Amino acid sequence: MPAASLLPLFGSAAGPGTLGGPAGGGAGGGGRKAAGPGAFRLTEKFVLLLVFSAFITLCFGAIFFLPDSSKLLSGVFFHSAALQPPPPPPGGQPRAPPQPGGGPAAGAVAAAAAGGAGSLERIRADHERALREAKETLQKLPEEIRRDIRQDKEKLLQDARGRKEGGAPGLPQRLFRQPVGAVGQEPTDPAVRQRRDKIKEMMKHAWDNYKRYAWGLNELKPISKQGHSSNLFGNIQGATIVDALDTLYIMEMKEEFKEAKEWVEKNLDFNVNAEISVFEVNIRFVGGLLSAYYLSGEEVFRKKAVELGEKLLPAFNTPTGIPWALLNIKSGIGRNWPWASGGSSILAEFGTLHLEFVHLSHLSGNPVFAEKVMNIRKVLSRLDKPEGLYPNYLNPSSGQWGQHHVSIGGLGDSFYEYLLKAWLMSDKTDEEGKKMYYDSVQAMETHLIRKSSGGLTYIAEWKGGLLEHKMGHLTCFAGGMFALGADGAPSDKTGHHIELGAEIARTCHESYDRTSMKLGPEAFRFDGGVEAIATRQNEKYYILRPEVIETYMYMWRLTHDPKYRQWGWEAVEALEKHCRVDGGYSGLRDVYNNHESHDDVQQSFFLSETLKYLYLLFSEDDLLPFEHWVFNTEAHPLPVLHKDEENKEENQK
Repeated sequence: MPAASLLPLFGSAAGPGTLGGPAGGGAGGGGRKAAGPGAFRLTEKFVLLLVFSAFITLCFGAIFFLPDSSKLLSGVFFHSAALQPPPPPPGGQPRAPPQPGGGPAAGAVAAAAAGGAGSLERIRADHERALREAKETLQKLPEEIRRDIRQDKEKLLQDARGRKEGGAPGLPQRLFRQPVGAVGQEPTDPAVRQRRDKIKEMMKHAWDNYKRYAWGLNELKPISKQGHSSNLFGNIQGATIVDALDTLYIMEMKEEFKEAKEWVEKNLDFNVNAEISVFEVNIRFVGGLLSAYYLSGEEVFRKKAVELGEKLLPAFNTPTGIPWALLNIKSGIGRNWPWASGGSSILAEFGTLHLEFVHLSHLSGNPVFAEKVMNIRKVLSRLDKPEGLYPNYLNPSSGQWGQHHVSIGGLGDSFYEYLLKAWLMSDKTDEEGKKMYYDSVQAMETHLIRKSSGGLTYIAEWKGGLLEHKMGHLTCFAGGMFALGADGAPSDKTGHHIELGAEIARTCHESYDRTSMKLGPEAFRFDGGVEAIATRQNEKYYILRPEVIETYMYMWRLTHDPKYRQWGWEAVEALEKHCRVDGGYSGLRDVYNNHESHDDVQQSFFLSETLKYLYLLFSEDDLLPFEHWVFNTEAHPLPVLHKDEENKEENQK
């Protein structure tokens, strides 16, 4: 720092005979000389030395101890310059001395000093904040740090995309065309039409009571006549409304659909600080919104579906890209169920995102959704499959299988369903999905599918090479899956797959028929001398599940064997007799008991799946025909992405 810059602070007016130096004239005659280094007294030199020492210490401290020192030092030099007075006037003219009483020069110096002090305060505050941030970062796991970096990158990309596309929705223009089969013909048979009308009346009873006692909440407690909420949805509300949208539409319940749409528009909010099940929110909320959009063309459903899809993306921020089961949709922090094989993700959960995420990319123009689920395929393709089977648990950090537990029911079921339906939804172009599905069916037949001594075909569970001869209600969906996939099987296997579906349908019907209430238990066994009967108390309940009726619907559509409609009607009569109450429909605690003990929950999937599949069972085949639609695992219809239609859309753009 030039010494001259300190003179206004430390110089004094020296005259003849003072300690300031010898008298004498210089340039300018008798005027005072501009003090120079040679004229400094010992005290002034000492003060200058102290100032220089302090400044050098400050600089070195900034270089070695402050974060981002280059930026901070630039600030120091910038603000230090403010302390320097202007250079001496040209011609060696002396500067005006400081004015008594704090004239202009003194005011400038005071202001400069205050600015310097403020600069140091800012530096100190920045230093302390940086230390706090560094401490917090060091306490995080490496995976969390990588996740934060990925989230920041994705947020920047989304913000940039939003700015480019003109706002938050950021969705491309899309011409809506009335879909094939959104509304079908009336059944020609009066008896069938009467039965279908009865199922529509059941839907109205369930919906009206939900509206009366639990409107806007997730589900209904039909006996208590109040709302019921599951922690699966966090603080997101309206599960029954979103789940029921497409059922209301295809049943032509127009007023009810309109009020549901208005609720979604005004009240469906995903900006909540809560932990949700990625799987359940995807199949019910994302699937329900996508389906409602494709059927009705109402833009609000597309916007809400994409908005929610974006909030689910942080679940994929794991070392392998296999998503977490649980996600706080505000913080983006995910984790897995603590009981799931050492923190593993579950096959049926991370494997049941494909259909919805492909459609999110299709509707949003953002490929990230499809890329996330295709990466799951890549991870699975690199792994060895024990006996060609997919275990239920996969660690998202190591990318290795957890326990070797295989089930086509709970924990595994819809993974296999989505392999087949991904191929069908792609207009049969997804060859990878097709191969994975048929290879899996072959492994099931070899290692899991068995026939009881009484001639009932069932699908057992595989635990480390040992079979558990138990079949869950959830597994009963497989009858419909085998039949639906028969057309794509090798030509010599087509009939076999249809027959396999029929045998599973018969076994599941027996599980209903062998109870007192003619409704099936949660699980039934084939050991200890029993067949298709629940032997444990915690397996005897029925919670309005749809899987058996789902298989009846597929078998009817693909074979037109009248027994499937008859079996479906038996289920309707049992539901009306044992599950219907004044306030809606309730599950049962024990289907083998002669007296009802209700669980007091009307599940949202009763409106989405059970009643929809019953309605389709008694409808003509032109309502949601299989060549144009696939159903997600919550029975939400999604259109097949026909190549010719995609080409038309591209040309229109």
